[in-house]
Amino acid sequence: MNIWMYLLLFLSVIVSGLSILFVEISSKNLKLILSFSGAYLFAISVLHLIPEIYLSKTPNVGIYILIGFFAQILLEFFSEGIEHGHIHLHKHQNHAFPYAMMIGLSIHSFLEGMPLANLMTDSHSSLLTGIVMHNIPIAMALMTMLMQSHIDKSRAILWLVVFASITPIGTLTSYAIGENLIGNFSVYFDRIMAVVIGIFLHISTTILFESTENHRFNFIKFVIILLGAGFALFSVV
Repeated sequence: MNIWMYLLLFLSVIVSGLSILFVEISSKNLKLILSFSGAYLFAISVLHLIPEIYLSKTPNVGIYILIGFFAQILLEFFSEGIEHGHIHLHKHQNHAFPYAMMIGLSIHSFLEGMPLANLMTDSHSSLLTGIVMHNIPIAMALMTMLMQSHIDKSRAILWLVVFASITPIGTLTSYAIGENLIGNFSVYFDRIMAVVIGIFLHISTTILFESTENHRFNFIKFVIILLGAGFALFSVV
């Protein structure tokens, strides 16, 4: 097990989420951060994760990619799209914690963490970076939503800690299954990775499609998207 990986997954969420309490991040800047992370997720999926999963020759691997893609659509009925920066305030539920959203977001994060249990190939470093970059704007959006909903600050931080723990728990659970129950993680690793790729494709394309408002060209967002894709390209060369 790589302790540093678990710490990185956990602390990146904590630090980025708590930053909302000290630095005001506008909706525009949050969208730019999301655009960068979305472009990176899409690029590593196309450049590295998809080619590698097909090289594994796992039967019907494309079906599992589709399962992940459509599973994310279902999860967003609960999470309300906070994975790609949507912040929904329910005025009639002021001070009430949105448990359904947290459940959907937690399932999403748990699944993302599962393939990291076998950190033995180059794709996993890119996957780890992608998940960290993806979780940073989610943590910011989550804390922004909680603060705007006037939920007690200490309670909001507690839920941030819960969210920060979910992806590492997914990784640890998958590691335990592979080591203790199956004995050979590769038996089901490729299928799990394919599901996560499907999730990445849905999240990243949704972010990129929403990155232009009213179908207008935005030069700054375009540059940010190119930077995200370029970062992914150089990270896998």
